[in-house]
Amino acid sequence: MIRILQQDSRIVKLLFALIIGAAIVTMVITLVPGIFDNSEVNDSSAYATVHTPGPLGRIFGQTKSVQMADVERDADAQMQQQQLPDFYRSFVLQRAGQIEVERAVLEQEADRLGLRVSSGDLRDYLQHGPYAQYLFPDGKFIGQDQYINFVESAFHLPVTDFENEVKSELEIQRLQALVTGGVSVSDSAVRASYLSSGTKVKFDYAVIPAATVKASINPTDDQLQAFFKKNASLYAHAVPEARKITFFSFEDANLPGGVPAVSDAAAQAYYQAHLSQYQTPAEVKTRHILIAVAKGASPSTVAAAKAKAEDVLKQLKAGAKFSDLAKKYSDDPGSKDQGGELPLIATSELDPAYAQAAMALNPGQTSDLVRSSFGFHIIQTEAKQPAEVKPFAAVKASIIEQLQSQAAATAAQAFAAQLVAEAKKTSLQQTADAHKLKLVTTGFIGKDAVISSLADSTGLLDAAFNALKGAPPASASTGEGYAIFQVNDIQPAHAPEFDAYKSHILDDYRTQQEPELMNAQLIKLSDLARKLGDLHKAAAQMHLQVQTSDLVGRDAQVADVGSLSGAAAVLFTMPVGGISGPINEGANGAILQLTQRVQPSPAEIQQHFETTRESLLDEQRQEAFSVFVDALMNRYQKAGAIIYSKKSTTQIPLGS
Repeated sequence: MIRILQQDSRIVKLLFALIIGAAIVTMVITLVPGIFDNSEVNDSSAYATVHTPGPLGRIFGQTKSVQMADVERDADAQMQQQQLPDFYRSFVLQRAGQIEVERAVLEQEADRLGLRVSSGDLRDYLQHGPYAQYLFPDGKFIGQDQYINFVESAFHLPVTDFENEVKSELEIQRLQALVTGGVSVSDSAVRASYLSSGTKVKFDYAVIPAATVKASINPTDDQLQAFFKKNASLYAHAVPEARKITFFSFEDANLPGGVPAVSDAAAQAYYQAHLSQYQTPAEVKTRHILIAVAKGASPSTVAAAKAKAEDVLKQLKAGAKFSDLAKKYSDDPGSKDQGGELPLIATSELDPAYAQAAMALNPGQTSDLVRSSFGFHIIQTEAKQPAEVKPFAAVKASIIEQLQSQAAATAAQAFAAQLVAEAKKTSLQQTADAHKLKLVTTGFIGKDAVISSLADSTGLLDAAFNALKGAPPASASTGEGYAIFQVNDIQPAHAPEFDAYKSHILDDYRTQQEPELMNAQLIKLSDLARKLGDLHKAAAQMHLQVQTSDLVGRDAQVADVGSLSGAAAVLFTMPVGGISGPINEGANGAILQLTQRVQPSPAEIQQHFETTRESLLDEQRQEAFSVFVDALMNRYQKAGAIIYSKKSTTQIPLGS
């Protein structure tokens, strides 16, 4: 073997290299922990790790870590924006995590294709992109300190994180442009699309009210009895749990020594310690014209919106009236009819870019184009109020009232604890008598009852329905004091007697029978109208009235019919004079007869041709990129290139 290796031969050298290479790979696989472990990432700070697919991807390829902190930040932002309750957080975390993982996969694919965004690319984007007017006004950089302040105030991120996110977005945009660059839409498809979306219809419709159908359902007692027995499980706990409670209560007027007084000095000290509470925010009153740009819109869509906004600005500078232009061009439905006028609003409630531009103007001045997260604005400032701290004299009375309320609450809580302790030693009756308070014993009452002698009985009832029968006395807030109570007796939830609950059973029976009967009535009306060829005649025979719609499009909502994009969309395919089948998507049912169809003219189609083409292109591009992303994610998942951490898999329910 040694003699063979000593030979000066290409084959020998190649064999020697292969042996050494195999040994190195074996050592790496053996010595580097987790190289081929597809189970989980143990790093507690990571949500997931994304590797380059392939057997050697983890050794020689790229690795991107999705941080748990980023996922939680995104989830918290979504919770706040959508005002979701806390129990949604696990689902929002799951969604945010999957979005971040998808982003990491897309970045890695973009890197593989050579689409990486350099620092120079980032600098060029900041200088000439949507942030240019804030970071490079008149082409000059505002300076590093102001740049940092702008990023931290507008995006609540450190500059490094902000720049990394911008780079990521640009890189994914490049990838999307590459993937969807070949997408096209034919002229005939554009015309067909607007011909469909621009068509309007007018129709007659007869409504059968659900209430009328329900009222016609009159079962016998035997039928109701049978329904009651068949649905026994439904009524097993129909009569809710009830409790008998004994209590006495007190208000602030009953406090020993009365409500504690608050001195001016105490109020002054509180004011100094809580100055931030008395700071009024900066506010601004403006008019604006918005040319909207959807989030994630293509560069060509953004360019078209900007060109439109520039044209409006040119008209304004040429002497056109601001309010007239707002009514004609603005995409803000909340202000356009008022000539673009907005009320006095705290700047903290506005888009940061909008607020900064509006506060930079003097009253009466008008901005150039301002890019916000909603699109392009032309802003006219009417009035503005800088942030300020209210003087002590202006808030003294409210502070004293607040401190007195706090002192009274503390005293009431202490007095309630004293009364509970006394009642435990003696009894509720003796304690009430000792303090000249009235003892009350209720009948059996439900948790949603109202105790008229109390300002607010919900606290007492909540506490009583969580207490055990005969448990020691306890206290509960009554809104204006406390109640000291005990639970005397409990009546468990149970099934009602038929006669006592008959009206409820009848309602349930009608609700169950109504859909089938409604559909039968609608079919009867539709068949009769088709036979007679006239909805009016058929409706008259069934003692129903016929109404007539306005000329409406697919995006309309018609009372008692619902959305024309739902079942009523059949109108757009029916012949004039045609009669629909049952339309039953709401509380009532209806039958429709088409009386008029108006299609857009060739001139209208041509007028909307480019915007329709752009809309179709956006749809096709989004669909093409979505298909690409799904295929890419499947490839990474099948290759085991996405590894979730233990924390993400145990705390967040991941989809299959």
